[in-house]
Amino acid sequence: MNQFAAPGPVQFDGAAVTVVGARVVGLSASAALLARGARVTLLDRYDDEATTARAAQAAAQGATLRLGDDETLPAGTELLVVSPGMPPSSPIVAAARAAGVPIWGDAELAWRLRAPLADGSYAPWLVVTGTNGKSTTVRMAESMLRQAGKAVAACGNIGYPVLDAVLRGQAGGEDGEPFEVLVIELSSYQLHWSSTLSPLASVVLNIAPDHIDWHGSYADYVAAKGRAYENCQLAAVYNAADLETVRLVEEADVVEGCRAIGFTLGAPGLSMLGVVDGILADRAFVPDRRTNAAELGTVYDVEPHAPHNIENALAAAALVRAYGVEPTAVRDGLREFRPEPHRIAWVATLDGVDFVDDSKATNPHAASASIGAYDHVVWLAGGLAKGADFDDLVERHAKRLRGAVLFGAERHLVAEALRRRAPEVPVIDLGGPGPDQAAAVMAEAVAAARTMAVSGDTVLLAPACASMDMFTSYGQRGDVFAEAVREMKAKTAGEAEK
Repeated sequence: MNQFAAPGPVQFDGAAVTVVGARVVGLSASAALLARGARVTLLDRYDDEATTARAAQAAAQGATLRLGDDETLPAGTELLVVSPGMPPSSPIVAAARAAGVPIWGDAELAWRLRAPLADGSYAPWLVVTGTNGKSTTVRMAESMLRQAGKAVAACGNIGYPVLDAVLRGQAGGEDGEPFEVLVIELSSYQLHWSSTLSPLASVVLNIAPDHIDWHGSYADYVAAKGRAYENCQLAAVYNAADLETVRLVEEADVVEGCRAIGFTLGAPGLSMLGVVDGILADRAFVPDRRTNAAELGTVYDVEPHAPHNIENALAAAALVRAYGVEPTAVRDGLREFRPEPHRIAWVATLDGVDFVDDSKATNPHAASASIGAYDHVVWLAGGLAKGADFDDLVERHAKRLRGAVLFGAERHLVAEALRRRAPEVPVIDLGGPGPDQAAAVMAEAVAAARTMAVSGDTVLLAPACASMDMFTSYGQRGDVFAEAVREMKAKTAGEAEK
């Protein structure tokens, strides 16, 4: 039996390992495996100058390079390590399965390469997944743990690879003291390629259709998210308002003694965290939870204190409370936390109308949470739909919508949903031009939205779509929106002075 097919410790010395992807994750994996004596072949689909330059690092460490072909499985491969974005339908994956070769992602490799800390224990994993809110929840938990004095890494699908976090201070890793605890954002892609992870605590924040093209079906996408709960040791944290997460917890094969911990925007029941008169309350990690609760802060310690962000805060609190963090550190962590750019970020107020950048809302579920935070919205939307449906979103928030301004390649899908579910909402369609016109179209969108809004309204960029049809990223899209708002405000102020 192939040693890599079974859980538990493995020996890489002399093993033939194929790593796919000569980028950050692939290069980290290659370095770690070479440091442990593996014979590494590094593949990448590209054979251009930039790829060759990156891969040269691995070649200097002893890897065999094969650029321009990531579909053919090298003969003799005993383990295939794939980058998170490698789809299960790819030819090399099919070849590995046919040959009985185990397939790991970066999270699975990181789990297998863990080393004990000085006291002999292992740094626990606190895992965060879900359709929306992952990065914010991870950063909140990180802030709480820092306030508790812990050496913590926020890692995974947020920029700092989990493999790098695990290998810190080890062979093949960066220098520095090992982390005491890891808060890890795992995408559905990473979870799909994981099988033996055993987190101390995990949360699935929410589930809504996304990445169906990669997984092949909604059921497969949900199943991948549910892997976050498998082998969970102490706390499987679920969203009481999302029945899919409840079901996933109920069906998960967890370690004996692991508890199901819920979070809710209402008053918490037993083994739950929730909100009572604006106070964040914990009835899960306290003595005699039938009669007692711990105060973890207030909703005003959460910035911004939109409902879905309060849910993120409760989820983060549940994870760190499972780890043993005191309530004061939860409160202080929330007070210190500041959201990353383009997440419900106020830009300016003009004539009583707030302009808010939530460009990170790249799917209908995220946009729905954003719109739901305001009473009346002029909605800026459109882009690449990724196969999404917008009917439920529009129907749910029709009464909040003062109007909609649409742009981007697949804006017609949003327009059709508005015609079907909210025909009374006025719509301005600005078309779907290329990147060279993106700034001009955004300026036009902001100006159009201003004409539709009245004092007390919010002009909200929550596109419900990906950005790459007109912009390089959701970040650039948000930056262009903010600049258009500032320019309009400056122009208005200048006209008022004349």
